[in-house]
Formats: sequence, C-alpha cells, structure tokens
Amino acid sequence: MRYSRSTLLLSCSVIALLGGGVLGWNLGRTLPTALPTVLSTTSLTTSPIAQEVRQGAEQEAKTDLTSRERLSVKASALASMAVGPLPKSQGEQRAEDKPVMLAKAAGPGIIPAEAGGDSPQVSLAASNALKPTEPPQPASSAYMPRSFADIADKLLPAVVNISTTETVQPGSNSDEDDGNGEGGDEGDPNNTMPEMPKFPPGSPFEKFFHDFMNRQRNGGGAPAPRRMQALGSGFIIDPSGIVVTNNHVVRHADQITVTLQDNTALTAKLIGHDDRTDLAILKIEPKTKLAAVAFGNSDTARIGDWVVAIGNPFGLAGSVTAGIVSSRGRNIEQGPYDDFIQTDAPINKGNSGGPLFNLKGEVIGINTAIFSPSGGSIGIGFAIPSNEARAIVEQLRKNGKVLRGWIGVRIQPVNQDIADSLGLPSAQGALVAGVEPKGPAEKAHLQSGDVLLTLDGKPIEARFLPRMVADVPVGRVIKLGVWRQGKKLTLPLTIAALPEEPAQASSAQQPKKEKGHKPNSTNIGALGFFVSEITPPLRQKFSLPDSAKGVVVTQIGENSPVADRDLRVGDVILQVQQDKVTTVTELSHAIEQAKKQNRKFVLLLVQSGDSTHWVPVPLGK
Repeated sequence: MRYSRSTLLLSCSVIALLGGGVLGWNLGRTLPTALPTVLSTTSLTTSPIAQEVRQGAEQEAKTDLTSRERLSVKASALASMAVGPLPKSQGEQRAEDKPVMLAKAAGPGIIPAEAGGDSPQVSLAASNALKPTEPPQPASSAYMPRSFADIADKLLPAVVNISTTETVQPGSNSDEDDGNGEGGDEGDPNNTMPEMPKFPPGSPFEKFFHDFMNRQRNGGGAPAPRRMQALGSGFIIDPSGIVVTNNHVVRHADQITVTLQDNTALTAKLIGHDDRTDLAILKIEPKTKLAAVAFGNSDTARIGDWVVAIGNPFGLAGSVTAGIVSSRGRNIEQGPYDDFIQTDAPINKGNSGGPLFNLKGEVIGINTAIFSPSGGSIGIGFAIPSNEARAIVEQLRKNGKVLRGWIGVRIQPVNQDIADSLGLPSAQGALVAGVEPKGPAEKAHLQSGDVLLTLDGKPIEARFLPRMVADVPVGRVIKLGVWRQGKKLTLPLTIAALPEEPAQASSAQQPKKEKGHKPNSTNIGALGFFVSEITPPLRQKFSLPDSAKGVVVTQIGENSPVADRDLRVGDVILQVQQDKVTTVTELSHAIEQAKKQNRKFVLLLVQSGDSTHWVPVPLGK
C-alpha cells in the first residue's frame, strides 16, 4: 500500500507528538533529578515549551525537594496538554484518596498489589506520591501529642521538692502514718528494727507496740522523741519565691526545705495553711527571680483531656508523668469542700502538692491523694481544681488564713423517699436537718425540714452547698429558694463568717438495737418500733441531754420497715413532717394524718446524740 508524502509526514508528526507526550507523562511520575537529561534526548526538545521546561528543570534540579515536586507537577501538566488525562489504576486512585492512611499503614513506596494495570508503574507512582506527604497536624491539643518534652522543659524549673523534719513525741498522733504515705522515719537509720505489726485504729495494742519500739530505739529506756522526715512536692507561683503545696505535707513540720531544679536548697517559711482544703503557702528567699507557673481555668478541663503531672515521687525529683482527666467532681470524703479532678496520670507517694498541668502549661489541679490498695499508683489520682485553689491561695497570701461564708445550717441530701414524703416534684436540693442558734439561718427564719432549692437562682446540690456558701463574701445578702410545706418561698439571708471551730456532730457510739418489749412503750402500728415519752430513767439509760424533748425509741423489731433505716434505739423523735411532737399521742396522730394524705413515706426528725437528721419511714398500705 502506498501513501502520499503528505500523509506520511502527518503520521510521523502525530507519532512523534504522542510518543513525546507519553514519555513526558511517564517522566513526570519518575524521579525529578533524571528529568533534565531525559528531556534533552526526546522529540519534545524541538518545541518551545519543551525548551522552557528543560531550562527550568536544569535550574530547579539544584533546589530542594519541594522545588523538585513542583517540577514533577510541571512535567505532568505538560503531558496532560499533549495527550489529555489518562485513566488511573486502582492503586493510583487509592494513593490519592487516602495518602495519609497508606503512609501510616505501609510507609512510603509500599502499597498493596492491585489487580489489573501496570504493577511497576503503580508502585512507582505511589512511592512518589507518598514520600512528601506528612500526616496532618491536629487542630486541637485534645489529640495525643507526639512528645511532652517541650512542655516538660518549660515547666520543670517551676516545680520544687519539699522535705520536712518533725520532732515526734511518743504516743502523739504524728507518731503514726497519716495514710498519705509521705512520712518517713530516721529513728533507726540502719533499718535494723522489725516493722511494727498493724492493728486497727485506736487499738490499745497499737500504742503499746509504738512505745515498745521507741524504747528499743532508745536503748531500752523511756520512749524518746523521734525526728521524722517527709517528702512532698510544690510549685512556684511568684518569681519572688511563693510556693504552693498541700497542707498535709508541711502541717507538723519543725523545718521545711525547698529544693529547686538546679539542686539549690532553701529554707522555707510557712505563711498560711488551710486544713479544710488541704492547701498551704510557703515563702523562700532566692537570690534571683525564679521560674513560675500560673493557674488555668479548671472549669474548662474536660473528661478525656491530656494532663501532665510533675513532682517528687519517692524522692525522685523532677518526675514527669502524663495521662488524661478521668472524671470530675469526685467526692472522696476528705472534707466538706471535696470536688476533686480524677486523673490516671501516675501519682505516687511524694507527688502530694505537685501541679497537674494542661497542655498549655497552666496549673489546673494540685495533686493531693491517690486511691491504692498497695500504696503505689494504680491510675486513680485526685487533684484539687485550680479554680478552688486560686481563691484559697489568694486569701492565704493576704491574710494567712481563709475567711469563708456561713449560713448556720446542718443539711442532708434529698433522696426520692424524702422527696415523696415532702411532695417535692423530684429529688433535688438540700434538706435542712438543723439550724444553729443565733446563726444567719435562724435570723432568716429557716426551719428544720425546709428544702433549699436555689441560691441566688442557682440550683443547689447538697454536697456542693458548703462550697457555694463558702465562696460568698461575708456580709452579702443572698436569696434562698425554699420548699416548705408544699410551697416555694424566697428568703433573704445575710452571709456571716464561718466560725473557727463550728459545732461538730457527736461521734459517740449509738446504742444497739435491743430486743424484747419495753415497759410503758407504745407500738407504732405497722411501722414496727416502740416509743416512749422521755422519763428520768430513760434519759439516764440512753444518756439523753437535758435539752432533748420528744419521744424516745425504745425498741425496733427485726422485720420492721425501719430496720434498714437510719433509726436506732435511743434516738429521740422531735418532729413529724415539720410538726413538733413531745408525746406518744402527738406522734401517733401525725403519722395517721400522713396516711390519710396518701403519703408513701412519713418524715421523722431524729436526734442522735448531739446531731439531728431526717429519716423517711415507709408507711406501707
């Protein structure tokens, strides 16, 4: 078959153009460093565009990887102009759709084999596409950081070690471990004495063995005072040398030493402490200004946020651990203001008083306690929130003590049984169990049996009410939302200062339940307990105070509905549904009235020793 000359020339031109375009496209997918040499040998060099690309390639080949990537893109664009887009294999499509996943899972240049297509070509394309790809950086610190090194370098200089020395008299409370684990003992430096057996708290054997061990340390003579050492942590909040720590670290100390990160040891002075929140402030006198850290907003810390703990566990200075906020608002029954942050960042003996940081380097907590059956960290630690600590620290720096608000009531939580007995729509608020004489609550006409629902419009939860009141400035007038006798009231109340030693509930052991019918006692129907009016013999028998006026419980049946309630033989029933009772007849009548109102429970105000509390008693059918 013959072709005309023009046809042959046209065919050759097309072939050259297509061949050059395909070659250019392939080269755009290969190593950019080889591109200038290869391009100079192709038919594309005859075109002005190819000349420009070659000159640019020779210049950019001398630059860094980023410029080489731009050259690869330019060569690929040239191929697209020559032949248009080419179909992609499955491997290439996956590399573009999920480059990060491939880079993390298999590493650069390695992808799974795919069916169909040109396998070597796909592998090379994936390699070049993935090599320059970097995993995206998280937009929030909530993601796991690659390292805590930067934050540790920044914060370590502001964290200090605290060591204390205390002279302990034999038989004193300080002669025993307080359970926090920071205590040590240098009375027997060679550790030749056997460990003292463990006894229940208060056991007479405990004191006996303490005294015996002391005599052995003192050569068999009379017990001698001992010098004990303890270790803890703290952190600097002012470059002039103000240090925050736990009160239990320094509370009994005769001498306090603060050691900085550079091992400089300075004598510290205790300038303020607060037993109720377990916080203390120390002052040291450095020669130069010190590194300091600041309190952050603990209210913004969320469960799951990363935190860093720095301290002195077991005397190992400058130890850094990390974890997350495990929970918030924990009540571990250490005091009336418990509201701890729980964390799984490892905290051990000696970490007490050390800071808990967020990833911004702000103190959001003060490490205070751990839950551990062994004494070591099991990932359950507790820190005082910074928003609580900040106000206490400011007062301690200014006054050396803390001035708190007080309203003068004893409260208890409202459960569903109590709510039903009072006609409350739901179990909410704090039930007033007692009112202090001449206190702010009495002046505001609060009564036992009132339920406190709101404080200045904010809902009240019983366990948080003491702290809510404590934070209110002394002398300020607040508005209390109150539930009384099925109605809502609003009462104004003027906050007073919390007394240094407020009245405490009696800790005397309550009489045990007794069996057998008691003479002159009246059986309270289906409730299953017997009562009697207070007589001199009964007052003496149950050690009732002269002020007790009511009906005394003399017997509780084993199958009584109140057998599992907080009611004991010897308790005095003072009120029923906020109505006072002084005789058995009044008590029986009040209970019958509650039944007629179709109540499921009747609420009894009970006096046990010096304290009072409400007991919801089921009425049955």
